Amino acid sequence: MTLPDTAANPAGADRTFQVDLRGLVDLLSHHLYSSPKVHLRELMQNAVDALTARHGLEPTAPAGALGIRLYADGSVVRVEDDGVGLTEGDVHTFLATIGRSSKRAEKIAEQRGDFIGQFGIGLLSCFLVADEIHVLSRSARTPDAPAVEWRGRGDGSYTVRTLPASARPRPGTTVTLTPRADAGEWTRPAQVHALARHFGSLLRHPVTFDDGTGGLGEPGAPVNPEPAPWARTYPTPGARSRALAAYGEEVFGFKPLDTIELDLPAVGLRGIACVLPEAVPAGRRHGHRVHVKGMLLSEQAEEILPEWAFFVRCVVDAESLRPTASRESLYEDDTLAAVRDALAERLRAWIARAAASDPDLLARFLQAHHLAVKSLAVHDDEILRMLLPWLPFETTDGHTTLDEFARTHRTVLVTSSVEEFRQVAAIASAAGLGVVNGGYTYDRDLVHRLPEIRPEATVADLDPATLTAHLDPVDRETELAAAAYLALARDALAVFDCDVALRTFQPANAPALLVDSREARHERTRSQLAREQEGGLWGDILGALRQEAPRAQLILNQLNPLVRAAVAIDEPELARTSAEALYGQAAMLSRRPLRPAESSLINRSFLDLLAHALRKDS
Repeated sequence: MTLPDTAANPAGADRTFQVDLRGLVDLLSHHLYSSPKVHLRELMQNAVDALTARHGLEPTAPAGALGIRLYADGSVVRVEDDGVGLTEGDVHTFLATIGRSSKRAEKIAEQRGDFIGQFGIGLLSCFLVADEIHVLSRSARTPDAPAVEWRGRGDGSYTVRTLPASARPRPGTTVTLTPRADAGEWTRPAQVHALARHFGSLLRHPVTFDDGTGGLGEPGAPVNPEPAPWARTYPTPGARSRALAAYGEEVFGFKPLDTIELDLPAVGLRGIACVLPEAVPAGRRHGHRVHVKGMLLSEQAEEILPEWAFFVRCVVDAESLRPTASRESLYEDDTLAAVRDALAERLRAWIARAAASDPDLLARFLQAHHLAVKSLAVHDDEILRMLLPWLPFETTDGHTTLDEFARTHRTVLVTSSVEEFRQVAAIASAAGLGVVNGGYTYDRDLVHRLPEIRPEATVADLDPATLTAHLDPVDRETELAAAAYLALARDALAVFDCDVALRTFQPANAPALLVDSREARHERTRSQLAREQEGGLWGDILGALRQEAPRAQLILNQLNPLVRAAVAIDEPELARTSAEALYGQAAMLSRRPLRPAESSLINRSFLDLLAHALRKDS
């Protein structure tokens, strides 16, 4: 930036910025765009906009009569169109003024919806691969208009000259680039051809390519020979479905579980959503392939769908979505928000249709994506109502749906942790209790919402009292005979805040059940800390939080032969050891992490029983 002449600009007068054009060109061309490859997309987009304006001038022109021609032979890259072209005044106004767009001039701004781009800086992307841009144009607005040549350089300078009409016999524009030596990766003929197909495969205007040798096909071979697959006519619905699935597999590299056709006429959006055939981590979002008026805008457009729709990948083409300045993502506005909501409804409608008419498809979908659907159902009441009865859960009846489980069990009990479910599953099942494992993410919350779908169902958290109430007491005589043993057992297990009781329950091969919960263990730990810190500030705080610490329960099964033999032991030390061994075995069967004291007890009781057996045999 240079300082203005103060004599020419007295105090208080308006001044203008003195811009370093070379620095500005470098900034925009190297930091606005993500990759040098976008230079071809920008040139093709400018050509498409020029063709759109030409059709506005000549609406009766036959479709396909005006097109785009690409040429690359390794020494030059050329993009030619039959569009509206530029006059000499247009060249000075629009090509030489960064930030102004010809689309805003001469009432064209009223037709913005007809153009892909909204910013007149796309030409700057060419400086990513070339030091000079050569433009030869002839306007279709003025009969017998001369040709105009513009040469722009990366240092910010340019030249303009008028040429005879014979220099370009037909209206339109040709942009020619001479690539720099370091830009060969993006300007080789094969790469230009691949990029043209990548960006322009769905363009509505004919696009052809020529490498000067025919090595990539016949000169003038079409880049986009067919319209978008959803715009074609098929003999049967099945043929259409197969063609859309094949296109999704070609684009994304996986065979879709199903394809969902998307059509929003209000914004001119059409496309497909491909259901992923395998599970994805909850919350992981995939980018979607978004075209605007046929031109590829982005392959990573996450914003086109809501966050919960991470089980699909979409490819869409839209008329009314607004690109950002770099034309590599979508501008967040009311239109995009409305499109996102409408596409979400299409996905919900597909789920509802599968649930109503295609149970096999729904089963395959839920088998792959039940965790994703559960995460959605927690926050989406409509999905909850629609799919909760179909979602699989781990229960005392095996893996089954809540709908089937609720038909068998009027009261559905749900555990708060996986370890609690594993402790009680076998015994609860034998007792006829219906218990669901609520320890997995989302499951407990969803099970508690079952009455919203099935009002006749009752859901409650499982607690030790509920379970022990379904265990049969022993007769009075048996309980009196076991009283001495139970007293020794309680004394031996007091260190674990564990009570001991004698009951009868199935299965008979289960000698003992340890009824405990994570919350109860935490409360006992807090109480122990309060006792150890008695009198200090920390002890007062813990004491204020202390509740009546619930005790664990070791319930011995009188139907088990081992337990019947244990309660008959009359040697106090052996009785204590057997109680410790039963506790250790029940703790291991609960599959929860063992505390150090419990691991020590298991080892000690095993060795003591082994020593007793050896002494008895000697």
